[in-house]
Amino acid sequence: MIVRREHKVLVQGITGKQGTFWTKAMQDYGTSVVAGVNPRKAGTEHLGVPVYACAVDAARDSRIDVSVMFIPPMAAKAAAIDACEAGVKLLVCLTEHIPAHDVMEMHAAAAANGVRIVGPNTAGLVTPGECFVGIMPAFNANVFRPGEIGVISRSGSLGTLVSLNLTQSGFGQSAFYGVGGDPMIGTTSRDALEILDADAGTKAVVLCGEIGGSAEESAAEYAAGMSKPVVAFIAGRASPPGKKMGHAGAIVSGSSGGYDAKRAALEAAGVAVADVPSQIPVLLKESLDSKAA
Repeated sequence: MIVRREHKVLVQGITGKQGTFWTKAMQDYGTSVVAGVNPRKAGTEHLGVPVYACAVDAARDSRIDVSVMFIPPMAAKAAAIDACEAGVKLLVCLTEHIPAHDVMEMHAAAAANGVRIVGPNTAGLVTPGECFVGIMPAFNANVFRPGEIGVISRSGSLGTLVSLNLTQSGFGQSAFYGVGGDPMIGTTSRDALEILDADAGTKAVVLCGEIGGSAEESAAEYAAGMSKPVVAFIAGRASPPGKKMGHAGAIVSGSSGGYDAKRAALEAAGVAVADVPSQIPVLLKESLDSKAA
């Protein structure tokens, strides 16, 4: 699911400092925020929308398509289950450091209710020129502008850098998908690749990966059958062997999850892999030109 302007968004934790700042930014950009949740402020209004005790209550008064969580780790499970039971289609979980057993329960609730989770530990989703959900700088025209290149990233900061490089090179983005950096995420890089492959407005995809786990290898399997060009960059090339880097999922054991294995899998699938992020626009242009020839 790519978030669109017509989707109705619920903000869980809307009255907090971060919830307030980013909700206002989302509203200013065009995101249709229709309600918020804070049990202690139920019955009030914040940023022009009603505040409810829970997502289920909000869903009784308004259609809710997407919920985004500005919720601390120990309360994330209850908030996620609440959103799933409210009938949202997409749950964007920005929270990191959620206990593993809580994350498992969140995913079980999502599966039982037909909900797609993005995250935990995602920076969110952006559809340039339409809306965004999360904490990405969609409003910065130097970073994001409407276009035809889909961007997938486990890291929000890396995704921002890559989007900046694309924009500076004349490429706009059809959608940004921040899948999140935790080990147990609801939407994988492969899932996001499938979503962008099915999107008529996306002509090519940039996949930003990291060492650790098998997300890029799985994405490579799908990319091998795509007609749309895919260009990738993998962070962590120079990381010391056996050292945990950055995100919780970036753990390398032996050759599994290492840079060389990921790059080999992607290149074997026909994906052009950049050595540095600034090389991505060059490889993207070459790939698009080759496809057009």
